[in-house]
Amino acid sequence: QVQLVESGGGLVQAGGSLRLSCVASGRIFGIAVMGWYRQPPGKQRDVVARITSGGDTDYADSVMGRFAISRDNAKNTVYLQMNSLKPEDAAVYYCTVTLANSRTYWGQGTQVTVSS
Repeated sequence: QVQLVESGGGLVQAGGSLRLSCVASGRIFGIAVMGWYRQPPGKQRDVVARITSGGDTDYADSVMGRFAISRDNAKNTVYLQMNSLKPEDAAVYYCTVTLANSRTYWGQGTQVTVSS
């Protein structure tokens, strides 16, 4: 089993920044992709950013240029630096890990609230 623990969510004013962290632990045998998804109230969960073990990244168009994903492979940790936050960025943010065997695990979610 793999456990993911997210931290760093909270309340921030529009234009501000937050940094989310997610640490993976447990029966990890090679992490292929780490990523972040988000789910605003009443809406579907969508991808925000993903990063491969080799450092390749992709972002949702809505966060391109404002958010940056990074990872520390030695610590099994993924980060999401969020800058220039907008009210529409408010959501529950979920960390995901996809292992080399293609199994995907999800964190419990961390709330990000952006006040206008």
